[in-house]
Amino acid sequence: MFVKTTFPALQNIQAALIKAGLGKEVKVTIPLNADVYQTDTGLPSGGNLRPDIHDLMINIIKFLQDNGVPLTINIHPFLSLQADTNFPKEYAFFNNTASPLVDDNARRFNQALPNRIIQGYGSPRRRSPTDVYIFSLIDEDNKSVEPGNFERHWGIFNYDGSIKYPLDMGNGRAIVAKGVKYLARQWCVLSPSAIISDPNLAQSISYACQYADCTSLGYGSSSGNLNAQSNASYAFNMYYQTMNQRKDSCSFSNLSVITNMDPSQPPCRFEIMINTGKHELALSSNKSSAARIESLLTGLILVLPLVFCGVH
Repeated sequence: MFVKTTFPALQNIQAALIKAGLGKEVKVTIPLNADVYQTDTGLPSGGNLRPDIHDLMINIIKFLQDNGVPLTINIHPFLSLQADTNFPKEYAFFNNTASPLVDDNARRFNQALPNRIIQGYGSPRRRSPTDVYIFSLIDEDNKSVEPGNFERHWGIFNYDGSIKYPLDMGNGRAIVAKGVKYLARQWCVLSPSAIISDPNLAQSISYACQYADCTSLGYGSSSGNLNAQSNASYAFNMYYQTMNQRKDSCSFSNLSVITNMDPSQPPCRFEIMINTGKHELALSSNKSSAARIESLLTGLILVLPLVFCGVH
């Protein structure tokens, strides 16, 4: 779709930077999908650029080289593993001796990658370590889930700046957000008097999950083992918190109530929204929680621990 416009756009932006006197300070590159490269042998040494974009890629690479800009490739071993059950799993974790960790494969990968860079390892072809960017800093609860529910959960940090699992980024543990203010400790849950067979229940859950992120209820997710009542409570609460605990956002056909008792069932966490001082805004102002913490991120010292030994 963008084959004919990507390279011209790159050239135009670079030209604008040079004109503004920022050509050496600001670098422009194109994050490319790993599928620009393919191999018929199953080995990197047997591969080449895809034939249909070979000439274009050569032009882009030469342009980047001429301007001292790195070529950026997005590599997602998880997606390869998901697409091919025969994918060599240990290959994605950089060594074949790693024992399973509590937070599944995400922690294994995100820890093994910086470990490799810290130790000064590159690839078999290029021994020196390269620049690496870890994706992503925080979960994105409004991201498309067409490829899968996991698209909203790439973050190293939760929506409130709390870290999902311990990570050593080369200069100590990653720093969590401090001074985060939350709304009242209250949750919207399924009423004890509600009946699961109520014909309005399914529609209410569907409505809640249309405007809030319920992907953690999916199979294998942190909230994937809840019973039917707790599933409904989770959906109602996610909507209630997404609406910043607005007074009318816990009204689901008389099926819901507000409680002060935390309904969390580890590892499932019933969230409380960050206090942005906007919890009485109209429905039309609905934004994702990821968008609402933009101001919070300015106060977090999160990026600094990610910049080390060539790892960003």
